[in-house]
Order: sequence, then structure tokens, then C-alpha cells
Amino acid sequence: MVLAQLGGSISRALAQMSNATVIDEKVLGECLNEISRALLQSDVQFKMVRDMQTNIRKIVNLETLAAGTNKRRIIQQAVFTELCNMLDPGKPAFTPKKGKPSVVMFVGLQGSGKTTTCTKYAYYHQRKGFKPSLVCADTFRAGAFDQLKQNATKAKIPFYGSYMESDPVKIAVEGLERFRKENSDLIIIDTSGRHKQEAALFEEMRQVAEATKPDLVIFVMDGSIGQAAFDQAQAFKQSASVGAVIVTKLDGHAKGGGALSAVAATKSPVIFIGTGEHIDEFEIFDVKPFVSRLLGMGDLSGLMDKIQDVMPADQQPELLAKLADGTFTLRLLYEQFQNLLKMGPIGQVFSMLPGFSSELMPKGHEKEGQAKIKRYMTIMDSMTAAELDSTNPKLMTESRIIRIARGSGRQIRDVMDMLEEYKRLAKMWSKMKGLKMPKNGKMSDLSQNLNIQQMTKALPPQVLKQMGGMGGLQALMKQMGGKDMSKMLGGMGLGGD
Repeated sequence: MVLAQLGGSISRALAQMSNATVIDEKVLGECLNEISRALLQSDVQFKMVRDMQTNIRKIVNLETLAAGTNKRRIIQQAVFTELCNMLDPGKPAFTPKKGKPSVVMFVGLQGSGKTTTCTKYAYYHQRKGFKPSLVCADTFRAGAFDQLKQNATKAKIPFYGSYMESDPVKIAVEGLERFRKENSDLIIIDTSGRHKQEAALFEEMRQVAEATKPDLVIFVMDGSIGQAAFDQAQAFKQSASVGAVIVTKLDGHAKGGGALSAVAATKSPVIFIGTGEHIDEFEIFDVKPFVSRLLGMGDLSGLMDKIQDVMPADQQPELLAKLADGTFTLRLLYEQFQNLLKMGPIGQVFSMLPGFSSELMPKGHEKEGQAKIKRYMTIMDSMTAAELDSTNPKLMTESRIIRIARGSGRQIRDVMDMLEEYKRLAKMWSKMKGLKMPKNGKMSDLSQNLNIQQMTKALPPQVLKQMGGMGGLQALMKQMGGKDMSKMLGGMGLGGD
């Protein structure tokens, strides 16, 4: 996950405080010092860190708290709130609407990953049902059109550009006219960058903007520049009417925290973050879920959205019926593995589960996790229909396991590992038995009056402890903006996949 080191350090500081017998000024001070150190190492500005510490101390006045108050939870809530305040500019950005034509112009310095980000942005909206298109109005950098053409072709997104025309304004206008005729509802214009902020760059941006009248101007910024992000974001905002920011290269870079907090200080809303080179390594930046994941508290509403993106509505009633029945077969596991692989990078998905430490799957280990899922699916491909649909563990005799190993080209221990994982997930699934399902069969319409005790039983004990027990579970939903419990349950039902 993004900023794994920072999230791990803050989570450890909170965990050490939770292990203390008595929460006093000394314990609170040590916890805040550890959090401050982690933020400063992530290049967050000293003044912002100092202000955060002061605000937390105002909220958590140990002397005035009533006896019996859960001090740990109050401190955790205060840390969560202050981190959100630090990263939240306090205003939303323009959001394109499906079916309604929108023009989005991308600006930024050369080398920030602007062209790649244009394609990621288009691909993200394409998966949401939009008809995006790309226009290359970058005539300054040699190879810019080739790069956009290659990216767009791979993502199957219509594009427009020219090898002959040198006027970016003319290209932008021609591209706009073409895609409006083709009923594209999201026209993305990639503009020229420079090595530094200079008059020629801002003048060209102004001319393209004047000719195309974009609904939104997005500034793409390299996240590895840390606190210097403030000056860049401010300059572009003043010169190019920037309405939103996308921060790139946040895949494990130490200065990422500094970049995000600096941009927030300019009151510019960050709408996406780039977390890698691949087209799907691109995340919506929503402050509360981001901080929740940073602290290992998960983002179950985000996980639910991902699940609904990959699972057609007509499949949801069947899954809910199986959830209520408490029956979990190998075939169902196979189907959920398929859904999981469609959701994007596995580290992103797992970081949405409460109790998941971002340090458990550092960059590089995601591929191992993905390979393991594919290995398990290959093993299941060698099973009979009766084996896939059975709920009787005794069916898997030694001779069957040997046959499955040979058929899949895997070791016997790989088959045994897969069966152990299945048993663990089946046990979790069985605890959902007896849930009352909505008549329309939609996950999003599960009753909000669910038995919270039934839900806590389904979570592994260490995960529940990380969340602060039953009270922490309820507090998490409140922090996530009052998302209904049905979404959470839907996420949990598939979360172990």
C-alpha cells in the first residue's frame, strides 16, 4: 500500500500505547512523539506536525476525562481526525457525469508522469461505463504522441494527435471536435510540460484552455518532491485555474506524506494518486478511507465498491443466498478468486481489510500473493465437479489429492496448502449463516439492523482487537462517514478471498 512505512510506524505507536497498563501523560507523550517522528521522516512540514500534536493534546486532556472513559479509543480517534484534517483541503473537485460531455485538461511539469496519468484516468472512467478519448496536444516533447498512442491502444481508448502539426491549440480543437461528433462523454487533453515553471509553459496552457474551455484542469505532480509540492501546486493553481491535483510516484516513496500534506495546504483537492507504473495502479484519493487504510483500519466501503464493480447485479442474489446458507464450496472460492483478480493490484485490495498492516505486503510481495491465487486456481482446475461442489472435507482422500497434484503439475504440499486455506475461509463464511437477506437480492440493501455480535464473530480475533473490539467496529463505521452496516457485511463476506 501507499506510504506503507509511514502507516506501519503510526500503527506501531498506537499499538504500543494500547499495550500500556495505564494511559498517562508519559504514555501519551511517547505515542505522539513516535507519530511525529514518523511524519517528519515522511517529509511532512514541521509546523503541520507541531500543530497536529497541539490539537491532539487539546482533544485528549487526560486530567478532565471522566473515570471509566476509554482513553485509548479517544486518542486513536483524535489521531485519525487530525491526520484527516492535515490531508483534507476542505473542498471537492468537479466530477464528470456519465453521458454528459466533459472536457478535462491535464497540465504539469515534464517527467511528472502526465501522459501515463491521462491514460490511467481514461481507463479508470472507462471501467465505470464512460466513453473516454485522449487528445495529445503536447508538441514540445519528442515522442509524446507515440507514448500516448501506445498507451491508448493498449487500453483500447480512442485517441487523436498529429506528427505534422506543431500548434497545440489547433490539435486540441480538432481532437475536441472529432470526439464530440463520436459522442465521447469524457475528452481528455494532454498538454506540453517543461523542465521547470516558465512563462512559455503557462502561456501555452492558457491558450489551449481558452480554445477548449475545459470543465476541469488537473495538475499532475511528482510525489517524490515532498514539501516542494506546495510551491508547484500554488504556481499552477494561480496560472492555469487548476481545479484538482493528481499526485504520482507514491509507490513507497518516503516523501509522499510531505507531497500530500503540502498540496492540501494549497487548498487544492487531490482526486487520485498514482501508485505504480501499471495502468491499474491508480487510486481514488478520499481522505477518510485513505487515513483509515494508513492506520490498518481498512476501507470496507471501498472494498464493497470494488466488489460491485466486478460482480454483475444478477450474480449478487445467488451470492447472498449462499452467504445466508453458510455453505462455502471450493467452486465459490474459485469464483471469488476470479473477482479478486479483477479488482486491481492485490495489495490495494488487501489494504481495505481491517487489521491488515500495509507492511505485511510490501512492494514486490504483491506479485507473490497474486501468483499464489493463480496457483490455487490451477489446482482447482484439476478437480472434478463433485469435488468443487462438495462441503464434505472427508471427500478429499489421499488418492484424490495425489491425482489433483499430478493433473495440475503442482506438489502435493501445494494442494494441501490450498485445502487448508479453503477450510479457514469456510469456517469464517459459516459464521454468517442465518442472516436475513433483502427481497430484491441486492448487497447494498441488506438491513442496517444487523446483529453486530454476529459480525464480530466472523472477524478473526486479532483483526477485531486491532479495531478496538465491538466498540471499535461501530466507531470505524462512524469514521467512514456513516456507511451502512450492509456495505460492511458485504465486504466481510468476500473479504477473505
